[in-house]
Amino acid sequence: MTVVIDPQSVVERQLDAYNAHDLDAFVATYAQNVVVHRRDGSLWEGSEALRDAYRDQFAAGRCRAEITGRRVEGGWVVDHETAYGITDEPIHLLVAYHVRDGLIDQVRFMA
Repeated sequence: MTVVIDPQSVVERQLDAYNAHDLDAFVATYAQNVVVHRRDGSLWEGSEALRDAYRDQFAAGRCRAEITGRRVEGGWVVDHETAYGITDEPIHLLVAYHVRDGLIDQVRFMA
């Protein structure tokens, strides 16, 4: 029997871990082969690259995100986020998460 995991609940667990600065719980919501398309056009590939990218930020406890809007279609969850602690001023962006088999396998950050 296949268990269907709601994509929105996976993304919400990821957000909770992000705001709690819990790196292990955060990375656990991602597939090992996750591909992250960053706003600057570069890519992060794999959960270990994701762990490396967030390690210092989580250790410093300086990141936090608020969701100001959300849309869910199929396996996609698109959040309008306000991110704090990355730069001096809050960053407003759209983030599209694709969830497959209960894990986030693709992320697209958009300005």
